[in-house]
Amino acid sequence: MDLHFLILVFLFGFSLANETNTLRFVTVLYRHGDRSPIKAYPTDPYQESAWPQGFGQLSQEGMRQHFELGQFLRKRYTGFLSEDYERHEIYIRSTDIDRTLMSAEVNLAGLFPPNGSQIFNPDLKWQPIPIHTVPEDEERLLAFPVENCPRYQELMNETIKSDSFVNMTNTYKDFIEMVRNKTGLNSVSVETVWSVHDTLFCEAKHGMKPPSWVTPDVMATLEVLKNFGFQILFGVHKRKEKSRLQGGLLLDQIIKNISAAADPGSKQEVKMIVYSAHDSTVVALQEALDVFSGFQPPYASCHIIELHQEKNGSFSIEMFYRNDSSVSEPYAVSLPGCSQRCPLQDFLNLTRDVIPQDWNRECQIGKDTTDTEVIIGLAICGCLLFLLVLLLLVLLCRQKEPTAGYSHVINESDS
Repeated sequence: MDLHFLILVFLFGFSLANETNTLRFVTVLYRHGDRSPIKAYPTDPYQESAWPQGFGQLSQEGMRQHFELGQFLRKRYTGFLSEDYERHEIYIRSTDIDRTLMSAEVNLAGLFPPNGSQIFNPDLKWQPIPIHTVPEDEERLLAFPVENCPRYQELMNETIKSDSFVNMTNTYKDFIEMVRNKTGLNSVSVETVWSVHDTLFCEAKHGMKPPSWVTPDVMATLEVLKNFGFQILFGVHKRKEKSRLQGGLLLDQIIKNISAAADPGSKQEVKMIVYSAHDSTVVALQEALDVFSGFQPPYASCHIIELHQEKNGSFSIEMFYRNDSSVSEPYAVSLPGCSQRCPLQDFLNLTRDVIPQDWNRECQIGKDTTDTEVIIGLAICGCLLFLLVLLLLVLLCRQKEPTAGYSHVINESDS
């Protein structure tokens, strides 16, 4: 009898613990899976023809990585998302790049295997699920750094003059010159050397023998420079302002989505928004949140932001980062200045400084187009003024024309 009572007490306490917070909304941002290199250097023995689908394409290993990530997300959010795909519950957005679109597709295959009436071919354990995108030249949410921002370019020009950048350049000057000579590239710098590491890393991952000059020490040094290259994009110098112009754009949209989900009057049905993007996207967001570790996000790495509602009705944010598929659970990420389960209002307050208020103005985009806009404006005003003068002349002419009917004749002697 006592044992039964203890079991009931335990179950009751467990149910109360589960009711203390309830998951309301999830944002998932992940990097695409393993791919072929973006390009080859001039002396590279493996040019584009060495890769089945050419440069920058998702490999079969990348497909496996994202299928596994999809299965992980399915398991993690069992009971939150419906067991079967429900179009009102999830929205997927990708950059308009083959490898991110394909990563999203295979990720969804792991997340929502078809069941019952969703099976349209018994031999195919897959179902089509929409993935949304915009043309590359219109992308301003997921592709970073956004290029058409004059102020950001000014900040990067300041960055390469900073002590950190100058020290790195001086420290690795001879190494960078060696890389330039060995690769046949016209120029190599701290900013661009990442591409050499990327090419060699991809080739090594796919079992291609490296040139004799590529030793383990060379790869280790290239990795240090590559990671620094990621840091300078959105940090090192004026991190907050860079974030307002870059990763703050994505963070702003995420916050808007979260706020809509937390609105008591909201009729929002979407429970999860998934963004399929790139390593630089993850870095841009993490720099805006001031949680970037300094290391390039690996393939299929995943940053998760969850909105929870506490028992008292308040909301809180929890963040997680999964950068190792061999670990069963992602590790918790805390926003600086807040606990791991951060009250929503505190989260909003702590991130306010990196959210752009007027991106075009802050980027100083109008600065280069001012002359053109003035000329166009003056031309329009001139046309309007000409039409107005013409209209006045027409009216005056009509008033001077003799009109038929009665008219008063003035006696000349009265003048």
